[in-house]
Amino acid sequence: MKISYNWLKEYLSIDLAPEKVGEILTGTGLEVEGIEKIEQVEGGLEGLVVGLVKTANQHPNADRLRVTTVDVGEAEDLHIVCGAPNVAAGQKVVVATVGTTLYPTGGDAFKIKKSKIRGELSMGMICAEDEIGLGTDHAGIIVLPEATIVGTAAREVFDLKEDYIFEIGLTPNRSDATNHVGVAKDLAAALQINHNSEAQVQLPSVAAFEVHTESLPIEVEVRNTQSCPRYAGVSISGVTVQASPDWMQQYLQAIGVRPINNIVDITNFILHELGQPLHAFDADKIAGKKVIVQNLPSGAKFVTLDEQERQLHQDDLMICDGDEKGMCIAGVFGGIYSGVTDTTTNIFLESACFEAINTRKTATRHGLRTDAAIRFEKGVDPNNTLYALKRAALLICEFAGGQIASQIVDIYPQTIEKPIVPLRFARVNQLIGVDIPPETVKQILVTLEMEIVEETDAALKVAVGTNRADVLREIDLIEEVLRIYGFNKVPISQSLKSSISYSPKVSNHQLKNKVGDYLASNGYLEMMANSISNAAYYPEEEKGIVKLLNSMNAHLDALRHNMLFSGLEAIRHNQNHKTTDLRLFEFGRTFSTYEANEKTQYDEKEHLTIFLTGMNQPESWQGNQRPFNFFDLKAICANILHRLGIRSYQTASIGNSPYFSYGLQLKQGKKRPLVSFGAVKKSVGKQFGIKKEVFYADFNWDHILAAVHNTQVHFQEIPKYPSVRRDLALLLDQEVTFGQITQIATQTAKHLLQNINLFDIFEDETKVGKGKKSYAVSFILQDAQKTMTDKEIDKTMQKLMRNFQNKLGAEIR
Repeated sequence: MKISYNWLKEYLSIDLAPEKVGEILTGTGLEVEGIEKIEQVEGGLEGLVVGLVKTANQHPNADRLRVTTVDVGEAEDLHIVCGAPNVAAGQKVVVATVGTTLYPTGGDAFKIKKSKIRGELSMGMICAEDEIGLGTDHAGIIVLPEATIVGTAAREVFDLKEDYIFEIGLTPNRSDATNHVGVAKDLAAALQINHNSEAQVQLPSVAAFEVHTESLPIEVEVRNTQSCPRYAGVSISGVTVQASPDWMQQYLQAIGVRPINNIVDITNFILHELGQPLHAFDADKIAGKKVIVQNLPSGAKFVTLDEQERQLHQDDLMICDGDEKGMCIAGVFGGIYSGVTDTTTNIFLESACFEAINTRKTATRHGLRTDAAIRFEKGVDPNNTLYALKRAALLICEFAGGQIASQIVDIYPQTIEKPIVPLRFARVNQLIGVDIPPETVKQILVTLEMEIVEETDAALKVAVGTNRADVLREIDLIEEVLRIYGFNKVPISQSLKSSISYSPKVSNHQLKNKVGDYLASNGYLEMMANSISNAAYYPEEEKGIVKLLNSMNAHLDALRHNMLFSGLEAIRHNQNHKTTDLRLFEFGRTFSTYEANEKTQYDEKEHLTIFLTGMNQPESWQGNQRPFNFFDLKAICANILHRLGIRSYQTASIGNSPYFSYGLQLKQGKKRPLVSFGAVKKSVGKQFGIKKEVFYADFNWDHILAAVHNTQVHFQEIPKYPSVRRDLALLLDQEVTFGQITQIATQTAKHLLQNINLFDIFEDETKVGKGKKSYAVSFILQDAQKTMTDKEIDKTMQKLMRNFQNKLGAEIR
């Protein structure tokens, strides 16, 4: 949200540096994310001064040039060559001195340099209007009034104003601060409490509002008071639609709002001044001179201001005319046939309060995130509608020449009262952690325009304004006290108190931290991707995808069914920005549907994903750089399971997969896969413009938690007796896997086998035969009770060889 400092000072008399104001606002919870300086004229006329032309003689080498001497208030006069036809001695002019950068209208900026023009020295430039960005006139130089003081900065002569724009990261709950007056109130409260200031917000008076005539009455009927708790309006006749005043245009442009005409600009001005959306209808286009607030049947057609025909939903609240034809989607967007045009002379001005949830749903359904909809869905003050209406009506009368042509229509069947919220002083101090005197608490509440309706030594009852839809509980009031009191005034304790506790339940948070720390220490970067994805990424045959009903982006229309595609998007983004060597990991959720009991059910699963692509280390003279491969990923997956104490699992091929070209799955039993990992198919990477090979691992985190919960930590004494190694060369069929060898070895050697490792693979049809391969496998044997004898070792190895021969058809080489 953008807030103009100059606009803010219309309501609050302060003269603080913009940086200081930003610091104070951030301290109140209105975080200022940036401050931008805005100049009325580009460059701010920096370096331009008033000069007096003392002499203006004909250039000896050019008929159309004059050689002048100009006094700019310095010790020496400047010699300037000027080509303007109207330059003459005795004139007060605008001079650009050497080193000044000029920003001409419609041209590129350039710097004034010391130069020779046709042999004559020129130490500056006498400027025309268009040459300094003040207009388009190039007929001659600017001639200033005689009373203008020589040496005065041009920005002072032309009374140029500079402004500062605060970019505020507004939290969703602060509906009261979506406007300049709301921000000014917070700033005033902080100044009074923490800076001994007497600053008070001064709102523009509407006392001058009066009905001039009742020649244009418009009847109003509200048929859905739940969606429209309050509706007010007034007619204004005899208006002239034209440009709004310069000051108003400058304020709107400063915050990024494009001026349109005086009527529309005034409604936008009030929106950003008070946070109350308004809508102006052409009164002559309202059939039957009646406004009806109602819902139209589902499927009804309506053409909005952007010339788009929209199909209405039965819950969309509409502003209709006497013929019950839609004129506006209430609180969201106007219609093309009832809006103000250049020929409009009579208007009906609407100021209403529309229910937040219904407005949000309507805006989302139609993809219309307008400024008005954003305010209404946050919650506007129902008791501010009349003030905003009168304020806008007075501005329209002043700048459009109209007159009030009806009594105000105000339909407010059930008055919304201020909520009464109790507040205990002891609770304030307990939660904030510092003793705040009751008088200070009361002063803060009063500065926030909250009324104390009842008071005891221990507590208060506070009437909270209806502009604060987020302050309904005691904890909300305490938050208000704290943010104005100042977060930085709460001392940090010098001691830390803790107690040791034991929980049999596995801590998901701690496990994530453990794995995240391990991955980060190995050079991996944690990413956080959008959980909303593009349904077009998934194959048509893939079932269970959760589609969004009201997507505002055609490319974000489904909850992600897997975490592969969001990771590939991150890889593409990084590779497009010249970062090609990546190690990424992410903790996140996937979403799916399934059918149960003839109903669609929804499921969420937690995952940890890992991505590897590019080279394994930066380029170096040592020459150890190589591309990442499958075994880099396999090692990191195995190490994570080892880190978590998961030692018992089976290894299987990943099988036929739409995403993996090859890979493995580590699992416990048939129904508990722990992690699937492998190389992403090149066709999948190609969809994202990724040419390099990508390796991807997907941990089912829910299964990991269950496995960790079932894992018991056992003490194991350090072996006293030596281990021995024996190697076997096995000639096997191509279909035999190392996992099968491991399983047979484990069952055979049982407690004696400490480790098994595949250290070589040999495949050559001419030497080992067709469909055959040779595995070189090492076995580490150790007895924890004694030193193994050669006889025991040989006996164990014989058993292993026999079982490999019988169960796998192996030949011992």
